[in-house]
Amino acid sequence: MWTQLLIVCPLVFLGGFVDAIAGGGGLITLPAYLLAGLPPHNAIATNKVSSSCGGFVAMVKLGRAGCIPLRECLFAVPCALIGSAAGAKLALSIGDDVFRMILLVVLPLTALYVLAGKGLKDEPSGPPLSDCRLYAFTALISLLLGVYDGFYGPGTGTFLLLLFTGVAKMNVRNAAGLSKAVNFSTNIGSLVTYALSGKAIFALGLPAALCSMLGARLGSSLFLKDGTRIVRPVMLGVLGIFFVKTLYELLF
Repeated sequence: MWTQLLIVCPLVFLGGFVDAIAGGGGLITLPAYLLAGLPPHNAIATNKVSSSCGGFVAMVKLGRAGCIPLRECLFAVPCALIGSAAGAKLALSIGDDVFRMILLVVLPLTALYVLAGKGLKDEPSGPPLSDCRLYAFTALISLLLGVYDGFYGPGTGTFLLLLFTGVAKMNVRNAAGLSKAVNFSTNIGSLVTYALSGKAIFALGLPAALCSMLGARLGSSLFLKDGTRIVRPVMLGVLGIFFVKTLYELLF
């Protein structure tokens, strides 16, 4: 267990830091649990323990700064909880090879979307959406990404940020705040499902959660200071690492 903690805790700290800035901390934390020797489903479940705690810290930090739009949360959060619970149930019934096949489709499209410069501006381009369309889009995005997060997870925060800014036409600060609230909800929904199945290893996940919380606190402070300027390079770096890792696993 001590060896596993030495492997997991530093990487979970880094993952919490990255996740608070641009999402995608799971791209670092989930491989950390796999590197420590956990089977895939146990790794995903235990990762939810630490990421839930780190996500809560980042959400509170941005909430206190006034970045979380409460009306959108009323529609998005319930959808996120439902989607993540359904995704976790699906993951428990499917082998891990399916995960890699999905990522090979999702990652290149996401990287192209980021490189095109969409969804990362301080203010959205074009006219804002009506309230009804805004609530509908944020709810649908939260439901679909909730399923993905429960099923696998890494990159959920990044995808949420991209879709809330690019599709729902939200500004970066509010999109980041809503992303944190939704991502915390997806973590909780899937964690409950995995915990009930006995897959979560709390003896490892809880110490790692302290590291995740510390990283999230530092990362969210940096986001509030530098805003969009730091989101884009961090997001691109995370997507690049994740794509290389997935391609390597497929080939070797």
